[in-house]
Amino acid sequence: MEAAGDCAWAAKRQFRHCSGLFASSAYLDAGQLDGLCGLKSASSTLPNATLNSTSRDPPTPSTDHRTLAQSHELFITSQYSPGSPLFLPNGAAIFNKLQSFLRAQYPQFGFTEVVTPTIYKKSLWEISGHWDNYAEDMFEVKGRGASGQMTNAEIGQDEEFGLKPMNCPGHCLIFASKIRSYRDLPIRYADFSALHRNEISGALSGLTRVRRFHQDDAHIFCRPSQILDEIKSTLDFVGMVYDTFGLGPYKLLLSTRPADHFIGAIEDWNKAEKQLKSALDHSGRDWSISEGDGAFYGPKIDIILKDSHGKEHQTATIQLDFQLPQRFKLQYQAAPEDLGTTVSSHEGSRTMLENGYARPVIIHRAILGSLERFMALLIEHYAGIYPFWLSPRPVIIISLNQDPEVLSHIHDLQHQLGGHTRSRLSNGLRSPQPLERVPLTIDADISSRSLGKKIHDAKKLRYNFIIVVGPTEAANGTMKLQMANQPEVTREHAIEVLKTTLDSEGYNARGMEMSGKNGRKYFEALLERYL
Repeated sequence: MEAAGDCAWAAKRQFRHCSGLFASSAYLDAGQLDGLCGLKSASSTLPNATLNSTSRDPPTPSTDHRTLAQSHELFITSQYSPGSPLFLPNGAAIFNKLQSFLRAQYPQFGFTEVVTPTIYKKSLWEISGHWDNYAEDMFEVKGRGASGQMTNAEIGQDEEFGLKPMNCPGHCLIFASKIRSYRDLPIRYADFSALHRNEISGALSGLTRVRRFHQDDAHIFCRPSQILDEIKSTLDFVGMVYDTFGLGPYKLLLSTRPADHFIGAIEDWNKAEKQLKSALDHSGRDWSISEGDGAFYGPKIDIILKDSHGKEHQTATIQLDFQLPQRFKLQYQAAPEDLGTTVSSHEGSRTMLENGYARPVIIHRAILGSLERFMALLIEHYAGIYPFWLSPRPVIIISLNQDPEVLSHIHDLQHQLGGHTRSRLSNGLRSPQPLERVPLTIDADISSRSLGKKIHDAKKLRYNFIIVVGPTEAANGTMKLQMANQPEVTREHAIEVLKTTLDSEGYNARGMEMSGKNGRKYFEALLERYL
């Protein structure tokens, strides 16, 4: 049940949003979704739909992500920057792997990544509509020292700045930076830039409700005739990603035109909703309709994920936007069949198009949503035992003693198993590592404590694999590999890959002796198999 403060905050946000705010502000992180233009909060009853299963047996964590993050050293928070998590090395490892995973998928779905500014002048936010309708949720930025004021300044020269709450205006600037042809479309821009929203302090919570966050954000600029194919492709992307993580189950909701406070002609809305319905039908997944819950600028598909506590969260979203292309006067050289198909508006923006040009449609798309919030769901879902490819603690090497030869061999194994070459240039400097090599974090415990104590602590810290090295392994140039913490489904993969990659007959509860080269080969095969 929502606290009274949260309800008032949600009502305030809903009023501003439904009063004419442009935004892909329907696609926000956890708490920011509550109450927006009819979108239900995570604890509210959402339209029924058969859940799409992505996990055979999701674990039930004993506690929430904040406590788990403490014990596994993932992130901290500070009074000096409320709502802005500070990721520790282990948390940064997961965060970066999420980004790397998505980046690896972008080429097959046609996305190119861009990097956009964190602050923009007031005049940009006036074009997008944020300055008038979203100002209370934005951070205003002012410089110190010299004012920089100019005599007889023109618009845009002497202005305050705002921290960006979303990426779409910047992507519109990139699209408008050159003449576009219908042959260039669709154009798909992806962006991991940090976003800031001025959430009330009482609502901040771990990674689920924050002020600074990152979206796996993307905007697709396409012709009206391309909408259906782009929605189908995005739904395929969503299905692939959620099946990979084993999160869920989840359901798909189509949010349709609001009864009031919408822009554009009704016939345009009907056409767009028909295309979204067709794409959902072709997805092969169950879906339902949430009547009147669309953003004021277009209908949308929301992915509602049920976590291991049974609570529902909106994560991914796919939204059609008719408004932003009009506000930024975006256009492209049209094919003959595109002329006359441009989305209209109550303001009659067709007249602003140059002869022979058409207006693109923007599809706002986020697969994970807020990476911070998605991490919170993963932390609770895996309860500290992560799949090998995602784990912040994949491997640790433990020394049997502190013999110099043993320690030297462990040092060599760390480089070999981690995928780092040790070659040096003629001047004695180290050579750069190849881009295609997948690095692994290989920790080591070479303390003087007993072997049993070190193994016990390594298991408690949830390392996926434990490697023991003593005088025998140092002399033979080998290591002894033991499986430690593995989610059950990935443990099956680990054993199967071990059988197919190496001669696994020597594996037992005490581990398997192998060379560092074969260990690296095994880890690479595991990464490939998991993904």
